[in-house]
Amino acid sequence: MALRISLSTPPSLHSTPSQRSSSSSSSLVPNRCIDWSGTKRRVPSAISMDRKRESVGVVRSSLEATQEAAGAVAVEGQVTEVTKDTFWPIVKAAGDKVVVLDMYTQWCGPCKIIAPRYQELSEKNLDVVFLKLDCNQDNKPLAKELGIRVVPTFKILKEGKIVKEVTGAKIDDLVYAIETVKSS
Repeated sequence: MALRISLSTPPSLHSTPSQRSSSSSSSLVPNRCIDWSGTKRRVPSAISMDRKRESVGVVRSSLEATQEAAGAVAVEGQVTEVTKDTFWPIVKAAGDKVVVLDMYTQWCGPCKIIAPRYQELSEKNLDVVFLKLDCNQDNKPLAKELGIRVVPTFKILKEGKIVKEVTGAKIDDLVYAIETVKSS
């Protein structure tokens, strides 16, 4: 990807007023663009081309998000990353299985420390669905809906309802809570 800089001649440098008005009113006058490699080329409007690319990218990413939500599946023996769009479909698909959700953030030290232990739990408990949710700006509505106050927070669901919660990086408390919900 090249950095492009648009260069155009200011109207005050034209020699006559008629040239000034004709060049400033015409939007089809090509700009001279220089990309980072130093090659010169003429394009009608570098900015409008960038805007077209951005709008196509937005459409593509929204289509991908819809497809991702439609085909959201948790894998047995693994921790599955969820979003606000994929969480509830996966919980519904789990049926009467116990679902454990790790609510974390990228910057949280205790979240990073407990993550490998959480992965080990998922490998040992094949009858439980293990999910994780990054509580960033994109997933903030779901985090609020689930009532998160601190990270890490583990929500344990059964039949689509929250039945237990463990706050903090307390692996022993989490194991006990999972066993309690599984036996009930």
